[in-house]
Amino acid sequence: MQGMAAGMPGCQRPTAPPMANILLVDPSDVAQLAMRGILQRGHHRLAVVGTADEAWEFIERVVKIDLVFSELKIDGGGLVLAQRLKADNFRKLLPFVFYSGHADRDAVRRALELRVQNFLIKPYHDDAIYAEIAKATVNPWRARHFEEERSFCQLMGFAPAQLHTMLEELRIALTTSIEPLTESAKLEADKAVNQRLVALAAQAEAAGAWGVVECVNGLGELVVQRRWPEFVDRLEGLLFADHIIFRHLNPTLEPEEFLTPTETDAEHAAVARAHWSNAPVERRCPVMTIAQLTSAVDGLAGCPVIDSVAAAFQMSATGDPTCIAPLMDLVERDPGLSAQMLIAANHLRRQDDLNSQPIDDPRLAVGLLGEMRLVAQARSLVTVPEAQMQAPTFSWPQYWTFQNGVARLARSTCRLMEFHDLEGMAGTAALLHDLGRLLLLRLQPAGFHAILDYARLEKISLREAEKIFLGGATNELAAHFGEKHGIPRPYLSVMRWIDTPTEATEDIELVAVVSLARDFCRHNHLGNGGNAPLTHLSAIEESAEWRLLRERVFPGFNLRKYELQMHAECHEAKQVLQGRVKQPAVA
Repeated sequence: MQGMAAGMPGCQRPTAPPMANILLVDPSDVAQLAMRGILQRGHHRLAVVGTADEAWEFIERVVKIDLVFSELKIDGGGLVLAQRLKADNFRKLLPFVFYSGHADRDAVRRALELRVQNFLIKPYHDDAIYAEIAKATVNPWRARHFEEERSFCQLMGFAPAQLHTMLEELRIALTTSIEPLTESAKLEADKAVNQRLVALAAQAEAAGAWGVVECVNGLGELVVQRRWPEFVDRLEGLLFADHIIFRHLNPTLEPEEFLTPTETDAEHAAVARAHWSNAPVERRCPVMTIAQLTSAVDGLAGCPVIDSVAAAFQMSATGDPTCIAPLMDLVERDPGLSAQMLIAANHLRRQDDLNSQPIDDPRLAVGLLGEMRLVAQARSLVTVPEAQMQAPTFSWPQYWTFQNGVARLARSTCRLMEFHDLEGMAGTAALLHDLGRLLLLRLQPAGFHAILDYARLEKISLREAEKIFLGGATNELAAHFGEKHGIPRPYLSVMRWIDTPTEATEDIELVAVVSLARDFCRHNHLGNGGNAPLTHLSAIEESAEWRLLRERVFPGFNLRKYELQMHAECHEAKQVLQGRVKQPAVA
């Protein structure tokens, strides 16, 4: 392929060009195959359309395109497409290269008058294509519509996060202005239109979005000239401005049209994260309601279990049929497995006798199910990838440690307060108390992390953050799930009232015990349940939990001694649960 534009660089391949998104406009299968091969060798991405109209629609929808290669003779006309792009406020900067099998002098002249990047002649040559990509990516066209972030922030005294917020607010202002501007234009209300356009231009200028300023000013010129039909048609430019700001703020997000199947999954996850994380600043909360999540929960075949735990369970369940003790140990220490085994065992019990007492011991549930049913359970577990829980300050091992720490301290509290009939149940109740967040992680992993991040940044509890994003708390979700699947009532009580123990109307001692154990774990940094550690633990005698328990403990109970024992228990539990010392044998 030979270059015909003046000043074209030589055909030496540029060193390490950045990966680029290339749009090819050519209906020829041969041309598409040849271009794809060249771009794959250069580690670039390719999308293909066949006509001028398809190319315009693709560019409008995708935005993140670094260079257009177009055959001159396409349906709709290559020159017409180039002319339309160059007449547009934003897309005029999009690099555009023609190629053709014949050097039509008139066509070349007209193309170069449109100030396209180059006009090339077939057949393809790798180095010529790479050279055009290098020119297109040295100063990306989308970035040229904005001030350079670092220098602009220094000049204006902004933090980057502040500038990003301003641009997000500009996006909202642009999209919400289209309808009122359209209505005002129908009435030819010059004053109302101009007031809104002036405000938009000022907001765009303050955020350094000069492409938006130019777009809005162009609309203003149409108002002055009273070209109302054209003004209404051009309002779609505000929607494109919204798209281009989004791409500017999310430079690592790749459009689905340019992704491989493997990358598509990762991109969907990134888009979902942005959808949830940006919701507060875009005033879209709640993003999803508890009622909507409840409908999704009803579709789950069982309780979610972390995949690495499910794999360990399956290995044990399908191994030596006489080794049921390791299965019991595994179930007793995992919230998802405990819930699922209780669900399965109680379902089996109800089949045999509708009036039977529910099973509340996960170890007993494992024994009741037996070898064949345990194998079936192992192969049908609903799983969540352990990696989905990973965050900068949060992970599955930390969460597992916290849940087991709360279970251990809840059992100790029952023993010290002589609630002996609750001791076994307290461990399971503590393990299951946060089941709602495990359900959320399975259904909406992006929402799970958005809530986690928001609570950390805003220094609020996860429950408060959940109410912002979901309009309610995940313990409602857990209680609904548990009730639907027959989890014993005392555990449902803990799920419902763990955060508000004074509102409990059933199983009050159990709710208060688990809540108190959780506070001790948070104060002593025993694992991480998602909430910030308690830097200061209020005097126990002033706590809501103690007000519920003080009339129920034996006379002469030494609260101060209990408190010291709990702190010591946290230290010991931390050593045991993190594998630093061996679990002491039970007498």
